[in-house]
Amino acid sequence: MTRPLRHGEPWGHAASGPPDVEVAGDDGELVAVAASHPGALVRYRPSPRSDLARALGLGPDGAGTTEVAIDALAIDPDEDAVDAVDAIDAVNVVVLGPPPDRLRWTARASYITVRVDGRAWFSGRATTVVVANGQFLRGTDIVPRGHPGDGWAEVQVYALARRARRGMRHRLPTGTHVPHPGVRSGRAHRVEVAVGRPLPVEVDGRPQGRTSRLVVMLVPAAIRLLV
Repeated sequence: MTRPLRHGEPWGHAASGPPDVEVAGDDGELVAVAASHPGALVRYRPSPRSDLARALGLGPDGAGTTEVAIDALAIDPDEDAVDAVDAIDAVNVVVLGPPPDRLRWTARASYITVRVDGRAWFSGRATTVVVANGQFLRGTDIVPRGHPGDGWAEVQVYALARRARRGMRHRLPTGTHVPHPGVRSGRAHRVEVAVGRPLPVEVDGRPQGRTSRLVVMLVPAAIRLLV
């Protein structure tokens, strides 16, 4: 596994050559191209919906000449798998349960257990689990310390009382909703979640059905991107 980027280290270098492929669109479009062109150098012209581009400061002209390695996330349907996966499913964030920016007082908490890198990390009633590679979700600063190239996935569990949810949503745009005693935060390479009842899954802002078990794995340096 690629060594995580340490604070203060330079990230990226001059492009090794012209891009192998170009793509325009949101984060889902970038995932599709990265999955179909493994190892390619990608020039990305993001749409305004791209939260990854917001984290990178990447504009729609996509005229950058610096090459950076971007991590990604894989949703593993096999709970027993521990090896690196050969496909990616997201570049920004996977959410189980109501997303934080849409978490209302009416949302019912469920009994949730979370394991990070093979160890028990959370057990209790909560509404939402976030596994993020990036920093933003629909423009809100959901994971202020998220970095899409540092070799870590950020993990959050939202166990907020109903009365605290509205205030949390109001603070999301500035990232001041954390730290908070009702939001457990950490980082991992592999996250395993089990829930007492099926909850909705959102992948890079797109609904992906419901599940009561979820495994998300970090795929380090999955994409070479011009910024």
